[in-house]
Amino acid sequence: MEENKYSNYISKSLNKTFKSVLFGRFLRAIDDYRLIEENDKICVALSGGKDSLLLAALFEEYKLHYNNKIELKYLMMNSGFTEKFLEDHLQNIKKLGIEQMTKDSRVYEIANEMSPEAPCFLCARMRRGFLYQTAKDLGCNKMALGHHFDDVIETTLMNIFYTGTFKTMLPKAKSQNYEGLELIRPMYLIKENDVERFIKYHQFTINPRGCLFQERNVDSKRKEMKKLITDLRKIYKNIDINIFRSAENVNLSSILGYYEDDKERTSFLDEY
Repeated sequence: MEENKYSNYISKSLNKTFKSVLFGRFLRAIDDYRLIEENDKICVALSGGKDSLLLAALFEEYKLHYNNKIELKYLMMNSGFTEKFLEDHLQNIKKLGIEQMTKDSRVYEIANEMSPEAPCFLCARMRRGFLYQTAKDLGCNKMALGHHFDDVIETTLMNIFYTGTFKTMLPKAKSQNYEGLELIRPMYLIKENDVERFIKYHQFTINPRGCLFQERNVDSKRKEMKKLITDLRKIYKNIDINIFRSAENVNLSSILGYYEDDKERTSFLDEY
């Protein structure tokens, strides 16, 4: 049996210092949303950022103490990262004590050729497809991403403000293009501030610049939402929780209409 090199120091912190805000919420999301089954083979996508690094630590802790029958594959897609970014990430992985697979791709290059003015949207879609296909090739039935609580409420507000729809980020979703593969977000209930505290506590080096595109990415909509939520929290500390819960407490008798799968729209005024 392969020796488990997962850091004992990090494990202790997840069971003591960060038990309630990180590991406890990770376990709750798994239970509440039924994200993991006993013999799942899960591809954990690593981006080189703080969120997916914590996600890997949480999965190691989960497998160690709660479900050793799952199989984990840690995958990073190197789509053209800077040398310094990769170096910092590999040091973090070594410190955490896990092994990752690295798959090279030309996603950054292709996105820049096809959409030189705004490559990030195309790049994100291509990266997702590459990860899905690789997860399938590895025999995985689930792929885990490191989106957290703040990502969820920011997405909700962005959809309201900029697309005129009420739509949020789901804790799990079946892939439409890759049969048998399900996307899961086990950090759904974890707040970004607690992620940052964990990273600082363990002195991980997180490089914010992974690609050259970021230097010219002027899309600040998500940054606007972050600032708005931060300001609103100063007025009412539970505002973020209420935004989150709004997607669970939709009153169908008090909305004008809805549509399913971005297709046919139903108006409640037709039945009035």
